[in-house]
Amino acid sequence: MVAHMEKTPLFAPSQNAPSTETAEAGIDKLMEMNLSDAKYYLNRELSLLAFNWRVLQQALDPSIPLLERIRFIFICSNNLDEFFEVRVAGLRHDLARGDTKPSLNGASTEEVLKDINVRAHELVDEQYRIFNEELLPKLAEESIQFLPSSEWNDEQYKWLKKYFKHQVMPVISPISLDLAHPFPRLVNKSLHFLLHLQGNDAFGRDLEYAVLHMPRSLPRIIELPAKVGGNKAHNFVYLSSVISEFAEDLFPGMEIHGCHQFRLTRDSDLLLEENAIEDLATALKRELQSRNFGAAVRLEVGKSCPNKIVNFLLQKCSLTADELYRVDGPVNLNRLMSLPELVDRPDLKFSGFTPKVPHDVARRGVYEVLGERDILLHHPYQSFQPVVDLVRQAASDPDVLAIKQTLYRTGSHSPIVEALIDAAHAGKEVTAVVELRARFDEADNIELAQRLQEAGVLVVYGVVGYKTHAKMSLVVRQEGKSKKLTRYAHLGTGNYHAGNARIYTDYSLLTSNPETCEDVHKVFQQLTGMGKVYELHQLWHAPFTLHKNLLAAVNREAKHALAGKKAMMIIKLNSLTDQSLIEALYRASIAGVQIELIIRGICCLAPGIEGVSENIKVRSIIGRFLEHSRVYYFFNNGKENLYAASADWMERNLYHRVETCFPILQADQKTRMINELKLMLKDKRQSWVLQSDGEYRLADPNADADTKVQQILLERLAD
Repeated sequence: MVAHMEKTPLFAPSQNAPSTETAEAGIDKLMEMNLSDAKYYLNRELSLLAFNWRVLQQALDPSIPLLERIRFIFICSNNLDEFFEVRVAGLRHDLARGDTKPSLNGASTEEVLKDINVRAHELVDEQYRIFNEELLPKLAEESIQFLPSSEWNDEQYKWLKKYFKHQVMPVISPISLDLAHPFPRLVNKSLHFLLHLQGNDAFGRDLEYAVLHMPRSLPRIIELPAKVGGNKAHNFVYLSSVISEFAEDLFPGMEIHGCHQFRLTRDSDLLLEENAIEDLATALKRELQSRNFGAAVRLEVGKSCPNKIVNFLLQKCSLTADELYRVDGPVNLNRLMSLPELVDRPDLKFSGFTPKVPHDVARRGVYEVLGERDILLHHPYQSFQPVVDLVRQAASDPDVLAIKQTLYRTGSHSPIVEALIDAAHAGKEVTAVVELRARFDEADNIELAQRLQEAGVLVVYGVVGYKTHAKMSLVVRQEGKSKKLTRYAHLGTGNYHAGNARIYTDYSLLTSNPETCEDVHKVFQQLTGMGKVYELHQLWHAPFTLHKNLLAAVNREAKHALAGKKAMMIIKLNSLTDQSLIEALYRASIAGVQIELIIRGICCLAPGIEGVSENIKVRSIIGRFLEHSRVYYFFNNGKENLYAASADWMERNLYHRVETCFPILQADQKTRMINELKLMLKDKRQSWVLQSDGEYRLADPNADADTKVQQILLERLAD
């Protein structure tokens, strides 16, 4: 992934304590360095595939309960779907329009696609190997098994034939392929079967092929009832096995020489010329109708599918052999995600927990506590309920005059949304900035916006050309005899999605700090109104001040290091791709700054390059919860500046989205969050350490599982 590195350091800071003038000269010298050479960077797409490989490795971890291990197989499959739908599809677009701009590591689009082809095939092969050879035998040992048709007894065969007749046949429609019925438009990611037929049908047609489309309403795994299940507690059958066994019932009088499952993945990104759109919601609705029928990017078929059938499908789907994936099992593994819920075995799942509400908040209420101090919550260990209560209580409080809220992803039954509707019905001024373009949630957000508008909420779609990704709530309340207006705000690193708050790690800050609330108010004013850029007191916000302030903070650490002072950073992100910030981190490393990066997913920075990034360590924490919080810590000569944010260090976040970065000001909360960051750096069992060549290694495979940082935080913060 990265070329051979030069051994000579680019810049060696003095070991003695330099003067301020020397430090300033050192900074100038650092800024003159050319660190844009492709050999210093890793490829974004391969880094994302490497993340999915780390997810897959959780399925091999014996310290994880069995049904949770198999869940990681399905998560990996779902992630790969999106990778092909968006990333691979985007690269194919670039190639088609002749976009020759190389990636950060110097690879051309064509080269990246070739590398993806190799890595993705390796990943898929390993995924099915683990599923078949590691997990299915262990499930069988726990009396949970999948029965192939060759092992059905007479009673099971009869039950499944009846199931097929009454539950499957009524909802599927075979499509014969002839001159009147050309190859159909296949729905994205749906399970299909191609049948090889022989004989004449009722109309005398000599048919060779037919296609079956499986509706999403049909479960992909079927559990046999106990009375026919056999000697295992849970006996499952794949829908694909049932279709293959009884497909002949759909074609009476004809011979079936093969029934082959396949699945097509299509380009699912929506391309909108926003400047030419008068009504964004209407345009999105129109685009969503075609999402399931974008250009094909991947074909999955069963391992035993004959070459004749494969070539027929590739030709009909306009794909090449490189875009073919032969799989040893169901072609749609992510649709097996329901398995853990179908099996009532708590001993094979993670132990349950109750997210904790801080004691004084539970006893006194959100607003009373906020009158005295900020509230810092770390989800999912601590409850999302205080965030909901901030809005819900405001909805029924006669002293609340206005509520402002950003909504990016909320889920279908959001208590926040219900509270906003209640507030509007109560006559309060309610403004919701709804981001319609949240990928794969566009349809839900259009419906959400309509519900809010019907309730009397003022709905704004944000700013053309910029996604509103900031997570903000603002409540305006009149208090005391003087009816003084007081503001309360919530700022978060995650979405207003109660479900995600139980499986994503995120920070929430609730505050009545006047300057912070004034900043939040100004950001809302920018989103809903017009005017020049507001100067903010405490918040850094994209696309205006966030990038330049981050560069300044990184360069300040470099200056401290050059002046002989202690200098360090801990940066926690989902992804790091922005070249200017990577170059700044390289310069800081050269200056002697100790840099710890906790980056869950994509990382284009190559650590450990002699003379360039020797002082940078990168780790990725993969565990029970999805690491999602963004936190920036700068030692700053002992002042210790700490920020949480909605933004990753990616071009889209810094230049093309509305994002907020907010300081943690309360001393005890700052200390707590810094300690939690340092705890993550001590984790050996869930941390994967990035090497300079782009490969990841588990920090210590033999480390005690009890040292997992997520488990420690569960024990500290949850009930």
